[in-house]
Amino acid sequence: MTKARLRGREAARRPASQSSRGRAWWALVFIGPAGLGLAVFYIWPIFRGLYLAFQDVGPFGGEEFVGFANFVEIFSEPDMYRALFNTLMYAAICLAGVPIAMVVAVLINTKGLKLRGLWRVLFFLPVVTMPVAVALVWRILLNVDYGIVNQTLAVFGIPGVAWLSTPVVNIIVIAFVGIWMGLGTQIIIFTAGLQGVPDTLLEAAELDGAGPVRRFTNVIVPLLSPTTFLLSVLSIIASMQVFDLIYLMIGQNNPALAQSQSLVSLFYTRGFLQNDLGAAAAIACVLLIIILALSAIQFRLQRKWVHYE
Repeated sequence: MTKARLRGREAARRPASQSSRGRAWWALVFIGPAGLGLAVFYIWPIFRGLYLAFQDVGPFGGEEFVGFANFVEIFSEPDMYRALFNTLMYAAICLAGVPIAMVVAVLINTKGLKLRGLWRVLFFLPVVTMPVAVALVWRILLNVDYGIVNQTLAVFGIPGVAWLSTPVVNIIVIAFVGIWMGLGTQIIIFTAGLQGVPDTLLEAAELDGAGPVRRFTNVIVPLLSPTTFLLSVLSIIASMQVFDLIYLMIGQNNPALAQSQSLVSLFYTRGFLQNDLGAAAAIACVLLIIILALSAIQFRLQRKWVHYE
């Protein structure tokens, strides 16, 4: 009797086990390509970059271990500190785009707003536009001689500014263009977050006499804090890797380009133009460490201001 029961249990377990193995194989089929791409294009370059950062790579190959010599070299040059300053300033300014996107998202989703779809399209249009086209258009608008910005300032008697030829000023201007380009994506994510704000809380606040500003600051902002935190982390990570806008808007022939490089621009210059792969890998390692440190600080600080239900 006991053996019969055991055989029955084994027979009942066998199909379930086969079914589990089948699901595991199907999961492997679907996850495998993504995992392979992640390993080849992300994980392997990280370890390869860490390895090259401690090597002296010759112009025709050949690697020799040099310890921290590449790091000493890059930190002994003023270009590294200038690129670090430009990158951090760009990231700090772009971080201001998060609260701007929150305000715009709340305004766009206000009940009774006319042409809501048109507003959404207008704010999302820069996201689907090629960065090259955006950079060229803004480069024309900000031209010191015939740009519409300086022409408008001239109407009020304000002298024109060399927006893209003045170091520091050009980074600030390019950062505002970066905010404008990323606003559409952030508005969509905030719009999704607003769907989770209960109408009952807003109605209760309104019955208590709270105006639109107090409802925004006391109800919406705390409930959107997880979304704000997510966008803040993503904004910092993306901003620290800025390259295309700086390279395209300032232009290769502009003398200010050397004073306006970001860390990624400096990585490109050392690695691909000067063929110094060891120094380029060291710059990439520094950038990785800074991004990890900033992300860790953000995750540490979020305990004090992010409210989860």
